[in-house]
Amino acid sequence: MTQRLLDRIAIITGGASGVGKAACRLFAEHGAQVVVADLHLERAQAVAEDCGGDAVLLDVSKEDQWRNLIEHCLERHGRLDILVNSAGIGRAGDFENLSADDWNTMIAVNMTGVFFGCKHGVSAMRKSSTKGSIINISSLAGLVGGEDIAGYSATKGAVTMLTKSVALHAAKYGIRCNSVHPTYVDSEMLDDVAQRFPSRQAMLDGMASLVPLGRVAKPIDIAEAILFLASDESSLITGSPLIIDGGQLAGLPSRHNG
Repeated sequence: MTQRLLDRIAIITGGASGVGKAACRLFAEHGAQVVVADLHLERAQAVAEDCGGDAVLLDVSKEDQWRNLIEHCLERHGRLDILVNSAGIGRAGDFENLSADDWNTMIAVNMTGVFFGCKHGVSAMRKSSTKGSIINISSLAGLVGGEDIAGYSATKGAVTMLTKSVALHAAKYGIRCNSVHPTYVDSEMLDDVAQRFPSRQAMLDGMASLVPLGRVAKPIDIAEAILFLASDESSLITGSPLIIDGGQLAGLPSRHNG
């Protein structure tokens, strides 16, 4: 295997599970030194052991913890080359019954957490004159609305626009910033949703029926796209949304044959 991230230093938030965990493992396979940042430190440490990296406790909504994370990274590794803002949460349900607590929690994690990551990530890359790459995990719901995920869609839409603004700001330093927009991903993030179905498989089958390619994403599908944006192969791509949706946004399903 060609090691596309050989000797790069990467921070991956939400690295203890799902897409973040898959990205940690894939980055390590491609030669990166990975800092696994997560609210669940023990699980992050297990992933870090697996990857030969290190783990740091991080609540992405707390700026002081971001400062500690960046300080740890620079002291231990000397620089930051790649930042993946993967940590995120979702709440589904009727819009009129969406609680203020759920709304504010999604804003704190999905919006403010990514803001802090970009802010401190750019600063860290500038300190070491790194031509770095920041990858923000948005969602298909960051490009189109969702009737029963209005709050989630709003926060992921904010990530889409923040990414473009950060890309424009950071371009003069040679730092890139892009967003990734997955369809449904079969990960721990769907655990709460699965409880509303007769079985997890019934949920996945229903979601897959909405995807032209006929299946939901696996965490590794998204991790491979993140790897591309982190690597030199995407060196002229910045401010762009990378859509991984199995064709969902390509157009309307056929309803014209009677």
